[in-house]
Amino acid sequence: MRPAPGRRDQSGTSRRSSRLPAPPRAAVRTKESVVHGVILRDDYDWLRAPNWKEVLREPDALPTDIRAYLDAENAYCKALMASTRGLQRDLVKEMRGRIKEDDSSVPQPDGAWLYYSRYRKGAEHPLICRRPRDGQDSGKGKGRERIMLDADALAEGKDFFDLGDTAHSPNHRLLAWSADEAGSELHKIRVRDLETGEDLADEVNDTTGEIVWASDSRSFFYVALDADHRPSRVLRHRLGTTTETDELLHDEADAGMFVDIDKTQSGRFLLISISDHETSEIRLLDLNAAGATLQLLAARQPGRQYSVEHHAGDFLILTNAEGAEDFKIVTAPLDDPAPERWRDLVPHKQGRLILDHVCLKGRLIRLEREEGLPRIVIRDLASGTESSIAFDEEAYGLGMDAGYEFDTNTLRFLYASMARPTETYDYDLATGARTLLKRQEVPSGHDPAAYKVRRIFATAKDGERVPISILHRADLKLDGSAPCLLYGYGSYGSAMSAAFRTRPLSLVDRGFVYAIAHIRGGTDKGWRWYLDGKREKKRNSFTDFIAAAEALADAGFTSRGRIVAEGGSAGGMLMGAVANMAPELFAGIVAEVPFVDVLNTILDDTLPLTPPEWPEWGDPIRDVKAFETIRSYSPYDNVTAQDYPPILAMGGLTDPRVTYWEPAKWVARLRATMTGGGPILLHTNMEAGHGGAAGRFDSLKETALAYAFAVKAVSEGWPAAKTGI
Repeated sequence: MRPAPGRRDQSGTSRRSSRLPAPPRAAVRTKESVVHGVILRDDYDWLRAPNWKEVLREPDALPTDIRAYLDAENAYCKALMASTRGLQRDLVKEMRGRIKEDDSSVPQPDGAWLYYSRYRKGAEHPLICRRPRDGQDSGKGKGRERIMLDADALAEGKDFFDLGDTAHSPNHRLLAWSADEAGSELHKIRVRDLETGEDLADEVNDTTGEIVWASDSRSFFYVALDADHRPSRVLRHRLGTTTETDELLHDEADAGMFVDIDKTQSGRFLLISISDHETSEIRLLDLNAAGATLQLLAARQPGRQYSVEHHAGDFLILTNAEGAEDFKIVTAPLDDPAPERWRDLVPHKQGRLILDHVCLKGRLIRLEREEGLPRIVIRDLASGTESSIAFDEEAYGLGMDAGYEFDTNTLRFLYASMARPTETYDYDLATGARTLLKRQEVPSGHDPAAYKVRRIFATAKDGERVPISILHRADLKLDGSAPCLLYGYGSYGSAMSAAFRTRPLSLVDRGFVYAIAHIRGGTDKGWRWYLDGKREKKRNSFTDFIAAAEALADAGFTSRGRIVAEGGSAGGMLMGAVANMAPELFAGIVAEVPFVDVLNTILDDTLPLTPPEWPEWGDPIRDVKAFETIRSYSPYDNVTAQDYPPILAMGGLTDPRVTYWEPAKWVARLRATMTGGGPILLHTNMEAGHGGAAGRFDSLKETALAYAFAVKAVSEGWPAAKTGI
């Protein structure tokens, strides 16, 4: 029986018989360009603000006609989702109930102190804290906590606040910290005196937020963003001086390269990494040597990647050199680390992808993945013997946290599965003993036995086996009737961990199957898996995702037309592509900050993030074949006159990565072109960027909107709009 008008059905949404309001219609202002002899017509290019760089800093600078259009889209989205307001409130309450409101991290030791973060109950942002390592406090009270930074107080009165890096000085007297106050990823660095609790006069603007202290605690290193928002320069700021006198260490002239900084676990070397998506170069500075100058480890060579650790008289280098597709670890002497001196320590093994490495005194520790499952391997550098940390489960996540210290016998690692909350362990490197330090609390209650974790494989069009990680209620009847939320990404070599996530439980507890498709373009099955999902092989990512959806239906986890697809950023491009290729397969699509205007973006080398993207997608300006390939799948350019499923696109006004106009243009073209289906919704966060709302509770509202959309898409659907779609 249908519920009475205005009554809630079991989905928590309200059914109403009224027709929908008419959707906004973007004005058509056609811009034409000719590329490689092909005429490109863009009816909605005007949605890109000519002063978009200014908008990143000052959102109020957005031209009035564009703001009016985005406001109208937000109002339309709100109207169409009005029947789910109660459901959205319930979802926020449930998701918040799974967050320990006064949660804290496990303290990490460094010298005489234990450093950690924690939250006040109900707070959006963390407290950055420390306490004496031995429990004593020099007569001021045993084990007394010191709050070094109160991010919640710093965020008070601001529309947006995101704490970036925090780094205590080697002498433990100062705390350098950074924050983004617009969502545009322009971080200001400040320095706090931990004795007085006051910030020094030093302020450094327009940085990435990364901070590395010099050994003497009198200066720190940072990465500056240029006028095009590209991290390009590394500088040293000496305390008490103006930024105009900061020492320039490196200025990267290649617009296709990004710069970042770190230091070796030993603390001896500053690492300046210059890289794109397939080539890297590292320059080092000996922090222990007065007057030291930068040392080039190995000059950039197209396609060669490497990262560096230090132990005693050697560098230990993780690299894909000499055909090591899934990477190997080599050693090189400190005084002559040129590639011809590299010697294999951990040889290459096809299919075993080495993801990361770190050196603690006497040991090399690496994180690797084989057959889609991670493990940590500990190698004694003196004897060469190895031991490993792994778990006997179908799908799980594993990570390591080396902490601050080098001379230690303890390694911290984190383990979780899709049903089991994150557990934090200390691992004794001498004995192999594991000590459980913390198990993630779910205050509202969580029983792992009530859920089932599965791993199946879909067969792709070319015969490849695509892994799918699955979570559902243990008592769910797998007869094809269950709805499914299928998540995918598949770009930049990013693997999707099968770790514990509390938010999807709100859908799973409503009878959904939650699944992650580990498609090509990620490194879930090794580096080759990544290579087979980029550039001219990008279409494999899309067909893998479609194959995963079909496999879930064929195995009885769900059925065609009961699947809601979800992806963000480059995963949003995936959403746009599968919407064009297989719209009938999906009950709905959630595209978060979606990279959908691929061709126009990658053709525009004035956009700061475009040149570094060419190794990932191809350079359509100089390469006709790359132009044709991108044009063949770019979601915005391949919208066709067909029925589309309901689509929710979500963007951020100050997003410097996927600019707000990409989802806005896509939604406008979809509405103008499609023959039926929908509706097509656009929600733009006018006070945030790529990551959405920054607060740990504020962000729940955007997730609740997406999940309410998913529930509505598989249950009641939408009545017809007055006009349009």
